[in-house]
Amino acid sequence: MKNLLFSAILTLAAATAGQAQEPTKLVTVVTSPDPQTQLMSMVLTMQAAQQGAEAHILLCGPAGDLALRDAPESATAGQPPRDMSPQGLMQMIRENTGATVEVCAIYLPGLGEDASVLLEGIGVANPGEMAARLMASDARVLSF
Repeated sequence: MKNLLFSAILTLAAATAGQAQEPTKLVTVVTSPDPQTQLMSMVLTMQAAQQGAEAHILLCGPAGDLALRDAPESATAGQPPRDMSPQGLMQMIRENTGATVEVCAIYLPGLGEDASVLLEGIGVANPGEMAARLMASDARVLSF
């Protein structure tokens, strides 16, 4: 009887440990036009990536401007307290952690532009693939 009870406890502990496992994927969706909000979204994404999360950044609406080669000053101006820009930190995340950065599929058509206006290494999200990332059971979604 003791062996059966001990076996049941071990099985339950293993099942519970599997359920308590933290997500390893992070999808950060940024739509805000506010530079401080954009920067904070990048700060939190960088922190998560440094803690082992596989980061994917999706830029939509006004936040898509972060991905432009000729970005507005709001994307490139340093913010307190460390004088870092939202675009600068986004690029650092992409280069240092291997995070994927994409703009929404409707962002460039809305501008009347093509992918040539984007910074090197930034692409256009495929809606089906993005939906799968957002719905993955091991993903966390941050939205700003």
